[in-house]
Amino acid sequence: MKTPTLVSYSLRAQREISPNTSITVGYIGSHGYHEMIGIDANEPFPVICPAARCPATYPATFPAGVAGTPVPAGTYFVPTTTKPNTLLNNTWTWFSRGDSSYNALQIDMNRRLSAGLTLRGVYTVSKVLDDGDSLNATTSGGGPALASNPFNLRSDWGLGTFDVRHVAVISGIYALPLGSGKPYLSHWNGFANGLVSGWSVNSVVTLQGGFPFSPQLSYNPSGNGDTRNPVRPFLNPAFTGPIILGKPDQWFNPAAFVAPTNAAANIGFYGNVGRNTLIGPGLATWDFSTFKDTRIRERLSLQFRAEIFNLLNRANFNAPNGVVFTPSGVSPTAGAITSTSTTSRQVQFGLKLLW
Repeated sequence: MKTPTLVSYSLRAQREISPNTSITVGYIGSHGYHEMIGIDANEPFPVICPAARCPATYPATFPAGVAGTPVPAGTYFVPTTTKPNTLLNNTWTWFSRGDSSYNALQIDMNRRLSAGLTLRGVYTVSKVLDDGDSLNATTSGGGPALASNPFNLRSDWGLGTFDVRHVAVISGIYALPLGSGKPYLSHWNGFANGLVSGWSVNSVVTLQGGFPFSPQLSYNPSGNGDTRNPVRPFLNPAFTGPIILGKPDQWFNPAAFVAPTNAAANIGFYGNVGRNTLIGPGLATWDFSTFKDTRIRERLSLQFRAEIFNLLNRANFNAPNGVVFTPSGVSPTAGAITSTSTTSRQVQFGLKLLW
């Protein structure tokens, strides 16, 4: 094992647009190596198909019967289930073989308190690439946590499971100009002034893209004997049209993929679809609140809070079912979304005593 290492670099420029408004533009990047990834260290050795038909006795079409389409040259083929160490079963071994990269452009516009109004807008466009970012299945975000093919780690090089391409947040606080010393209703006194003064409204709008996920099989037809880590399918070269349909009942089109075969003679293939090549649903939510501060004594005040989360009651969906194929064929729930990532509209009231 080696010590995981991260080299990071950044550059920012800030500019004042007005006495109360500034903008910051920055680049942030990093490169990580010697990161730990999980690998089955006792898989049978595959071979690389040197030509379009490998082995020569294998049918010249994909297992799903896409007519006239040969198995791609360079595909990893597992000719035997014999493990290097026949006294051991599968392993879960951590190797210091992981690499990663991160690049991001960040924009931050900030309007400081002016006439009771504070505004801030932040936008980030970024990209995370790695060849594995999960130490175990509980941290893999629903995808396989082991390297798909230990003999070709580069085939797992793709978007990180926590990659979100676009994130934007707009927030604001506005102290209402009401009551004594304010532009409006300043002549009110006593109870009436206490009723209208000390109010503020707050708003946070969050918009972000979806998380990536991998199309998978519920079984492992590679012939390596490791059922914990299903391999990915082949791309269907005869497919045309959009892969992402964007519907909750079928987020992606399973016809875009073809299942590898595990024949009776221990013939199996690793699919050629990349890791985390599909993007799940994004997120948009608007949280709104209003506060009222009432001073009771010099060092004692009462705050009333009314908060609304997901004001527009928008349904933000979790990642869809990534299993495209089962042993019996196309999964009937391929691409189906069964849960949401945020709650429905929530309203809460509260009192806070400050001293």
